[in-house]
Amino acid sequence: MRNLTIAALLCCTLFCVSFNSLAESPDAEQTVAVVVQEPVDQVQQTSEMLTSLLDLQLSLKEQIQLSRKKFNASKSEAEKESLLQEINHLDKQLSETSSDFERLATGVEPSMFAEKKPEIFSWKDELGSLVEPAIKELKRFTVKARQKTQLKDSIAMLSDQVATATIAVQRLQAILKETPDAHVRKEVLALQPEWLNVEKRLRNKLELAERELSQLNEQDVSLVESTSSSMRTFFRDRGRYLIVGVFAFFAILLVCRLIYRLIVMLFFKFNGKKEKRSFQLRLLDIIFRVVSVVLAIIGLFFVLYLAEDWFLLSMAIIFFLGLAWTVRQGLPRLWQQVRLMLNIGSVRENERITYLGVAWKVEALNVFSKLVNPSLEVELRVPIEDLVGLSSRPYHPEEPWFPCRRGDWVVIGGGSRARVVSLSHEQIEVVERGGKRIVYPTDVFLQACPVNLSRNFRIRVPFGVSYNLQDQITSGIPNVLLEHLTRRVEEEGYKKSCLNLQVEFFQANASSLDLLVIADFDGKVADISKRIERAISKWCVECCTQNNWEIPFPQLTVHRPQDGVQPELM
Repeated sequence: MRNLTIAALLCCTLFCVSFNSLAESPDAEQTVAVVVQEPVDQVQQTSEMLTSLLDLQLSLKEQIQLSRKKFNASKSEAEKESLLQEINHLDKQLSETSSDFERLATGVEPSMFAEKKPEIFSWKDELGSLVEPAIKELKRFTVKARQKTQLKDSIAMLSDQVATATIAVQRLQAILKETPDAHVRKEVLALQPEWLNVEKRLRNKLELAERELSQLNEQDVSLVESTSSSMRTFFRDRGRYLIVGVFAFFAILLVCRLIYRLIVMLFFKFNGKKEKRSFQLRLLDIIFRVVSVVLAIIGLFFVLYLAEDWFLLSMAIIFFLGLAWTVRQGLPRLWQQVRLMLNIGSVRENERITYLGVAWKVEALNVFSKLVNPSLEVELRVPIEDLVGLSSRPYHPEEPWFPCRRGDWVVIGGGSRARVVSLSHEQIEVVERGGKRIVYPTDVFLQACPVNLSRNFRIRVPFGVSYNLQDQITSGIPNVLLEHLTRRVEEEGYKKSCLNLQVEFFQANASSLDLLVIADFDGKVADISKRIERAISKWCVECCTQNNWEIPFPQLTVHRPQDGVQPELM
């Protein structure tokens, strides 16, 4: 995705560049109008500068002739080489002066009309030409800023050079005044014209640079005017083409989607299938998605081509090339997503999958898949890429989707009973008897292995009687106690909820013979399970009282060493 992000940022930047550059790029007629309406004082200044440049050209030509005479008269190879370099340097200055004269007189850059060399075909150059309009727009947008920067740098450099040349001329003049040696005066007089020409040429260049900078500053407009003009120009020309192109892009997507829906309706009607999509229909869906995107891109390019807006066309090409490069890098993962959408991957519709630590039913596989948990009553919309790497399996109709539902009574980690009031794949909220609320993260709740009492639950109540009843403990007493408990359950209104009631001999304990009362109840009375357990213990005591059964307590037997003395019971 990083390549796509870079391409998008480049497109946005150059889009803003073109947006602002339209108002800042005057056409040829506006340029001519500026030249024609130039103030009279500026025309006079231009005329004076042109005269100065002609004088400088004449001086440079004289100096070149003098140097050539010295070159022809010289017999030293080293001196000839030095003079040749000097002549080439003067020729270059003369050429620059001629260019400055033409540029100042016409007000345009002569290099714009220079004949270009024939170009050799290169596929790299042709590929680079795709981004050439964007680069040109960027350069056009920054042309004034770059010109100002260059002129300021040139003015600073020329100012230093003029100051240096002035010092050199003043030094030569001072030597002429002070030295009595005729030979020194002759050589200094020979150098003086050259340095005077250098000073004059540099001053002319400095004045020309300052004048160009002043003209650029005068052409500047306020930010508000520039922005408003840019907006008007953009929406009049380039913005209109862009809006039409984007509209064509989404219109083609919409038309293709409508055609797909029409085909799907006909397909369903023909086969009579509405519950499960076949492989052919899934394949048709993917084909239509790909074809619709390709046609939409072609439509966008076609609109920009008809508008002959090469900048927007190149930006669109750059953007979609970056998108294609990103898709190419993620092609293996994209293939896995396509397999899932075709329902031939590791995750399939109407199967069970574990996602975020919770079991889900795969309701539908698409770009955004639908996962449902019937117990949680939660539906998730999951991107198809999040399901890559997961696996689903068939499930049994009676297989639970979650340990509890909303409203169930549960026992968590061997603690007290609590009623589930809110549950999701993120957190579970329960309320204990008395109103205490506890919120568990779902994974913590599941790790605690909660016991659900809302289906059925069993109560086990151990109860002991004395060893004096040993002859009745296996038959008579259990039957009598069961009869009494059955009557009491009916009297208290628990008969409909009581699914099973048994009394069995449990064990011969150290001090008692224990019975075990087993009672199974419906989950509707799970909230009072502890009350029922206490009631059963109470009814057992009542039965013992009515039948004069002794309820033992722990006894300690002490053996004395004396003979004939019976042990004392404690």
